Amino acid sequence: MADRKASLSFDQQTLEFPVLNATLGPDVIDIKSLGNAGVFAFDPGFYSTASCTSKITFIDGDKGVLLYRGYPIDQLAYHSDYMEVCYLLLNGELPDAQEKNAFIKEINQAHELPPKMLHLFKGFDQDAHPMSILIALVGALSAFDSKNPKDPAGRYQMAIELIAKIPTIAAMCYRHTQGLAFIPPRADLSYAENFLHMMFAEEADSPAPDPILARAMDRIFTLHADHEQNASTSTVRMAGSTGANPIACIAAGIAALWGPAHGGANEAALNMLHQIGSEDKVESYLERAKDPKDPFLLMGFGHRVYKNYDPRAKIMRETCHEVLDLVGAKEDPIFKLALHLEKIALEDSYFVEKKLYPNVDFYSGITQSALGIPSTMFTVIFALARTVGWASNWIEMISDPQQRLSRPRQLYTGEKERAVKPIAERA
Repeated sequence: MADRKASLSFDQQTLEFPVLNATLGPDVIDIKSLGNAGVFAFDPGFYSTASCTSKITFIDGDKGVLLYRGYPIDQLAYHSDYMEVCYLLLNGELPDAQEKNAFIKEINQAHELPPKMLHLFKGFDQDAHPMSILIALVGALSAFDSKNPKDPAGRYQMAIELIAKIPTIAAMCYRHTQGLAFIPPRADLSYAENFLHMMFAEEADSPAPDPILARAMDRIFTLHADHEQNASTSTVRMAGSTGANPIACIAAGIAALWGPAHGGANEAALNMLHQIGSEDKVESYLERAKDPKDPFLLMGFGHRVYKNYDPRAKIMRETCHEVLDLVGAKEDPIFKLALHLEKIALEDSYFVEKKLYPNVDFYSGITQSALGIPSTMFTVIFALARTVGWASNWIEMISDPQQRLSRPRQLYTGEKERAVKPIAERA
């Protein structure tokens, strides 16, 4: 902490607050004592409010920077894999070969679900949205958890269990909605290979998925592993501040992720492409997107955080084209439409000036669709990838001695106190 102070003057009084130094990014004015003066700060959406201290992820939206524990996302995507990223987020450092192998072994030993959980799938209709099933199943997983969240070892093991089991649940959600028998996890496959195998394999001993497709899925996981204090991560921390079961807190995060303004963005982007329908309609829809009175939105372009190019988009774009080439889908009408839309948006002065570049959701939606994954599963896969980020934030939050029960304030604008009239006297 620095010795700097910030002053706030109002109603003929001046308050001073300490300024906390950030390693990167804006410093923070510590206003937690502001309520003692009888006033609160007003910040809808908490866009100018830091709710916690964290050492996990840093974003500079203006410069297009995303760091996991100090490492740039592009270096991690090109030189590491998702298991290394999981280890990094949980432990603070990248693993050496021995540590990585031990970590993978722990994950592989925890893939299986409690047998009784398999019966829960019978309660869901086949046309239920996979996200609704995922929320319910992860919440149910807390009923089978006996680890002590007050024990650091128990916290870490909880994270391992979630990272291992949520892919199993996610794949089962898909197969249930397709009316297919479940495929058990295999310890001889990589994390991404195992997930694709559980989703698409015809038999338990079917050959491993194509390495390029597995690498594409691994990159999707890596790029979505964490993203600072977004809506779902903040939800996990807020739920965790009550002392709730940590797995239930993750279920709360999954529920927050479902919205189209958050994790549902890549599903919304693909739905938009289907709405446009054909290349000859692109220009007219772009004109609609420019009209502030038109309800049509160009999904998958621009980002609430990144005012420059989304650093994950370049990586996902390369991966997207690799997959389209491999599966021979570049001539598919919907993918031709997507690439045509991408080209025009990157060259159109309106979108360039407003920096509405294609974001990671645009390319990940196209990539997953080319892999044969239905759009209803996109947010499920996002949740799978983000599990390690949520778990890392929950562990950091619960380990912080300064952590308090989350209790946001409000600006009340309702009626003043008034008396209740007998019902016969009410107009």
